[in-house]
Amino acid sequence: MTDPDLSTGGEVSGADLAGRDLRDALAAASAHPRAFVGCDLREADLSGAHLIDAVFTDCRLDGAQLTGAALDGSRWSGGGAPGAVFTGAECAEAAFDRVDLANTGWAGAVLTDTVFTGCRLTGAALGGSRGLGYAFVRCNLMLARLKGLNLRGQELHGLRLDDADLTKADLRATVWHDSRLRGAVLAGADFDGADLRGADLGEVRLSDAVALRGATVSPEQAGMLLGSLGIQVAAPDRAG
Repeated sequence: MTDPDLSTGGEVSGADLAGRDLRDALAAASAHPRAFVGCDLREADLSGAHLIDAVFTDCRLDGAQLTGAALDGSRWSGGGAPGAVFTGAECAEAAFDRVDLANTGWAGAVLTDTVFTGCRLTGAALGGSRGLGYAFVRCNLMLARLKGLNLRGQELHGLRLDDADLTKADLRATVWHDSRLRGAVLAGADFDGADLRGADLGEVRLSDAVALRGATVSPEQAGMLLGSLGIQVAAPDRAG
């Protein structure tokens, strides 16, 4: 099969580009928007690629290199890129829908107004990413490294953050729905004004409890928090 000409843009379907060095082919803007459908890009090198407004549908990019790639406005649907490196990539206004992004690296990536929906982000390293307005909806972020994450003022739905590192995260005025924070590291995080009644907090470490100062919790959660700190709440004495 003849290799597709990636420099001209347009749709590429079912191409086997695994392990290829695609830096030159994708270095410049194309005459037509680039679209990849069902392509195998595992371990491919797309560093510095010009993929603004590109579309990826059901593609595999396991272990791919996207360091410094221009991905602003790109759309990703299905497929996955576990272990891929997005270091320093420009991802403003990109959208990832049902994409496997486990163990990906995002240090220095620009995530302004980027939206992740229904994605698997277990073990992803998002600490050190840049930008504001990014959002996660119904995502699995177990064991993710999210140091300094800023979700201030957002409504958070269906997030699984068990054992995630939320050190120094800005979570002020967030409202949580159907989410989990069991075992998450909360040292230095700020939950002031947050409504945590829709989050499963599990047992909170004594060292992390101060992070919840200023947050709203349910009576049941308050009892569990006190219990995890070794404080027993006695029923009122009704005698006499």
